[in-house]
Amino acid sequence: MTIQVGDKLPDTKFKTMTADGPAERSSADLFGGRTVVLFAVPGAFTPTCHNNHLPGFVEHADTILGKGVDEIAVVSVNDVFVMDAWAKASGAGGKVTFLADGSAEFAKAIGMELDASGFGMGVRSKRYAMIVKDGTVAALNVEDMPGKAEVSGAAAILSAL
Repeated sequence: MTIQVGDKLPDTKFKTMTADGPAERSSADLFGGRTVVLFAVPGAFTPTCHNNHLPGFVEHADTILGKGVDEIAVVSVNDVFVMDAWAKASGAGGKVTFLADGSAEFAKAIGMELDASGFGMGVRSKRYAMIVKDGTVAALNVEDMPGKAEVSGAAAILSAL
């Protein structure tokens, strides 16, 4: 079943890169007692994700954080090393937290998995953005096509805040 506004996010683990190497970050740590903007992309470095979706959140990070948001995070079904390389290549480090959902466990747990086998990408995540308050989904914008980044973009999230 697909997650909806008012639902609590499941307890899952993400991988993130730290100065000491890969580390786990739990959903309880990320979302508990905090307001987080989480957006998901089908794949790091893919054209829409890299050129359209991520840049808006980087550009508007200060404005989003100024509206009472504690953290902005992007999640993708990629390994932690790819996500770290994407953070460095995009210049988004320090503004956006990069979370690896390498086996699509989070995507599947919230019903947002996407079968991209036809593109040789296997199971990925649908493109969406959500506002999470203390672990509960307060707003959820899901794209109807993976190649679009409109309702899940930074401008749409800003108007929801």
